[in-house]
Amino acid sequence: MSNSEIIQHEPRNEIAQVSPAQSFMNIVERVATMPDINMDALERMLAMQERIMARDAESAFNAAMAEMQCEIPTIAERAKGHGTIKYATLEDISDIVKPIMKTHGFAISFKVEHAAAGLSVTGILMHRAGHREQTTMLLPIDTSGSKNAVQAVGSSTSYGKRYVMCALLNITTRGEDDDAYSAVPSNQEPVITEIQVRQLKALLVKCSEKAQVQFNKLYPDVGSIQRSAFDTVLNQLTTSAQKNAQAQEGDV
Repeated sequence: MSNSEIIQHEPRNEIAQVSPAQSFMNIVERVATMPDINMDALERMLAMQERIMARDAESAFNAAMAEMQCEIPTIAERAKGHGTIKYATLEDISDIVKPIMKTHGFAISFKVEHAAAGLSVTGILMHRAGHREQTTMLLPIDTSGSKNAVQAVGSSTSYGKRYVMCALLNITTRGEDDDAYSAVPSNQEPVITEIQVRQLKALLVKCSEKAQVQFNKLYPDVGSIQRSAFDTVLNQLTTSAQKNAQAQEGDV
């Protein structure tokens, strides 16, 4: 016997991890090869497999979103709007957020459509697992200042993209040197911008008469709505407008 050391390698007990969706797909593939397969049963199994895949994709989306949220910073408001209002530009937001999104498997796209009241901007947040979420913003054409028709559409489009991107990714912004409220007296909060006022009014006309009356009682002066309440008011009006549209379609 040689003096060389004999090393015996124990067999590894490795089990490849298979997702529930893949396991179910393997079963479907085996069932599909059976000569006496019932096509109705196969279709039900395929539908179930699609639901499992959709559930897994949504779970992966939620898990990646939770991790990504911890990495997205508060973005500085460097651009000047009406009066003393400042905001974070779409370019600043994209430059900071897109590399983080790529790391976690996200991408975002936009769909812009002309609507009766102006523009409809839809943001679509996609994850590599296959799940996607989207939100839509209706807003009027920004004709403030000396903008021509093309500039007005571009301004509204940029505003809509910024808004839906921040909404989908839960992005917060603030002034570069402070929290963007230091110039406002402690007993006052900044109010919404002119374009936000027009946006709310454009949605309001799409609501039922009853909803319009209730809204006018709550907010007799739309321009005095606090900026911190804008998202809540916008969501309420959007939901009300959608319900009214559905009700009108049902009456046809």
